[in-house]
Amino acid sequence: MKTTVTQRRVIVDKANAKLSVKKQCGLLSISRSGQYYTKKEVSSLNKELMQEIDKEYTAHPFRGVPSMTEYLKKDLGYQINEKRVERLYKLMDIFAIVPGPHTSKGCKEDKKYPYLLRHLTIKHPNHVWATDITYIPIKNGFMYLIAIIDLHSRYVIHWSLSNTMESEWCAEFLKEAISKAGKPEIFNTDQGSQFTSDVFTGVLIDNEITISMDGKGRATDNIFIERLWRSVKYEDVYLHAYETGFELFKGLKKYFEFYNQERRHTSLNNHRPVDVYKAA
Repeated sequence: MKTTVTQRRVIVDKANAKLSVKKQCGLLSISRSGQYYTKKEVSSLNKELMQEIDKEYTAHPFRGVPSMTEYLKKDLGYQINEKRVERLYKLMDIFAIVPGPHTSKGCKEDKKYPYLLRHLTIKHPNHVWATDITYIPIKNGFMYLIAIIDLHSRYVIHWSLSNTMESEWCAEFLKEAISKAGKPEIFNTDQGSQFTSDVFTGVLIDNEITISMDGKGRATDNIFIERLWRSVKYEDVYLHAYETGFELFKGLKKYFEFYNQERRHTSLNNHRPVDVYKAA
């Protein structure tokens, strides 16, 4: 189904007495003039499909486009084809965690870096940070969430929401994280165009941070942040069904505080991320 209608949706709360529109836009990484975000309308069916894909992919990230198409058709009863599912995978920036075509494509002109974590023992906080972007559904639409996690402690260093996946957003977000928490020795990403761009890698190079990138089509190379997305969605997003971007922001702020400050991890011998991160 081809749609050309343009829609404008409010994602800030103008009636909020505590936070101005300007402050809300800053928190959401949206310019004040862009407090309404304009894009081609996503059909109601595609929105519905994206939410079903997100839930199934989060539970079973090995599903590629053919497998997901069969699941949606035979298990959920949708009359769709692989081309539609492939388009939605690209829009959601997801791909199966097995070797194969990588839908989070980088630009051919951008420099790629080797994956450095395969046999690396991560010994202390700020040794290795990793980042990724994930799709987050809200009522009548969706947003993108980016986060940086310290791999030694599982501590979420910084996170941000946006309605687009621009390299400039990712680069500014990275600068904020470094300003807030210092810098790691190694920074790991996938080969998505946001992370291979000069504007993003330039921040790492300027700060003398070693760059590591997942092997093409190997989401398992960044498995720790994939586990973070699973926790975020099952423990918060799916439970609350947020209606607006601002409600999502408030909910995630509360969740990440819980995740860092209270949630105990079996992989950390039941310690909290904050305790491990600040122990050094």
